[in-house]
Amino acid sequence: MKPNLLVIVGPTAVGKTSLSLELAGEFHGEIISGDSMQVYRYMDIGTAKASKEEMELVPHHLIDLYDPDYPFSVQEFQKVAREAIAEVSERSHLPILVGGTGLYVDSVTHNYRMPDVKENPSLRQELRELAEKEGNEALHKRLQEVDPTSAEKLHPNDQKRLIRALEVYDQTGQSISQLSKKGDSPYRSLWVGLTMPRDLLYERINLRVDLMIEQGLVEEVQMLREKGYQRTATSMHAIGYKEVYRYLDGEWSLDAAIEQIKKGSRNYAKRQLSWFRRSDEIYWYDVTKKGIFEEIKEQVAGKFPEYRE
Repeated sequence: MKPNLLVIVGPTAVGKTSLSLELAGEFHGEIISGDSMQVYRYMDIGTAKASKEEMELVPHHLIDLYDPDYPFSVQEFQKVAREAIAEVSERSHLPILVGGTGLYVDSVTHNYRMPDVKENPSLRQELRELAEKEGNEALHKRLQEVDPTSAEKLHPNDQKRLIRALEVYDQTGQSISQLSKKGDSPYRSLWVGLTMPRDLLYERINLRVDLMIEQGLVEEVQMLREKGYQRTATSMHAIGYKEVYRYLDGEWSLDAAIEQIKKGSRNYAKRQLSWFRRSDEIYWYDVTKKGIFEEIKEQVAGKFPEYRE
């Protein structure tokens, strides 16, 4: 019999954390972070990790596993996330995978085979420098020339995955889509997707960025800089960190950096929605509608009645 798994997805700032905490409390759940950047230590504010108080209420997994200079990959995420799900299941608790990083979530929920291609740091640096000089569109154009199928799937601003697709092609001569296969799910899962009207979501994103600045995002990046973590590290390309780094390096004003974080976060939310909208497994809920959380709870109870208090 397949293990049970509740999956909560949606764009940044939509309210996934608060819902996951509520459901975990009611259904003997444990939360598994499906965010590719929350695995890094010292990066708390910019990655919107749950607070210490929230983590004391409900067990959390895949948070603070590595130092920021560790080259964490989706293959490794798949492995450690599945191990965490197995451990939670063994305790007869409900594993709740909460995520915003679409590829990482899919790698866990389906038998997703990814190309076994190691990172090429020198090529990555060369491509990042190209993007710095000519914009992400230059990466997208280069990918279109060698792998038009992947280029069509990727947003021109999705620098991380554009670079990965070019890296895979450079080493194999094949497209990343040819080498990646999405199979059946090893889990008995229920997918809950959260959404809200776009203008309200963007307003929440802007307010969240302002709050992050108030909470000390600039100081957090300064601390990482003083610890010796370079802006070339994969972790430092996370939204919020790369922009503040440019401010600290004197390239941008603080106001310009904040505006770029807001813009980057809004674009990321668009990409998240585009990714998850392709799935027909997700039950979507508009969180602005009255009584929606009770409706979600009833659906979870219908699928997983054995976990309810």
